[in-house]
Amino acid sequence: MIVFGLGNPGAKYSGTRHNAGFETVEKLAARKGMKLRKRCLRLYRKAVLDDLTLVEPLTFMNSSGKIAGDIVRTGEPVIVIVDQMDLPPGKIRIKRGGSSAGHNGLKSMIAAIGSDFIRVYIGIGRPSEGVSVIDHVLSRYNDEDRKLVDEAEERAADAIISLYEGEAFERVAQRANS
Repeated sequence: MIVFGLGNPGAKYSGTRHNAGFETVEKLAARKGMKLRKRCLRLYRKAVLDDLTLVEPLTFMNSSGKIAGDIVRTGEPVIVIVDQMDLPPGKIRIKRGGSSAGHNGLKSMIAAIGSDFIRVYIGIGRPSEGVSVIDHVLSRYNDEDRKLVDEAEERAADAIISLYEGEAFERVAQRANS
C-alpha cells in the first residue's frame, strides 16, 4: 500500500491548510515508527515499512502526480490524503475513485496514475468572505480550527492503519465519515 500525503514543501508552507496531507502522513509515520527521508535528487520524501510506503511529494501541490508514476506499481493499493474546503475543519471523508472535484493536487495525481485510488479528505473549511481560495489554503489555522484539524488528521491516520491492516473499506469509511 502506498499512501501519498499532498502539500507544499518548505517552512513557508508548514502549518498551512494546504498541508493537511503532509501532516497526516507525518502522524502516520510517527505511529508506525517510520521516518520520512529525502534521498539525493529525489522530488519526494519517503518511508517504507514492509509493504507500507508513505510519500510526501516535494513538487508542490499542483504537480504532486509528477513523481507518482515512478513510485506506484500496477495493481498496488494507493491512498491520497488532501485538504478539502467543502468540509468544515475537523471533518474527514474517505471515498474510493471519482473525479478531482477541482482539487489541483488530485488532478495531477489522476493524470499520473488514473482515478482508481482511495481519497482521504481533511476538512479545512471555506474561505471567509473577501478571502481568495489561494490565500485561504495557504493560511494558517486559528487555535480552534488547528485543534479540530489535528484531531481529524489523527482519525484519518487511524482509518489508514485500519485499511492497511485489512479492515473492509466500507466499514472504515462508514466509521470515519460519520
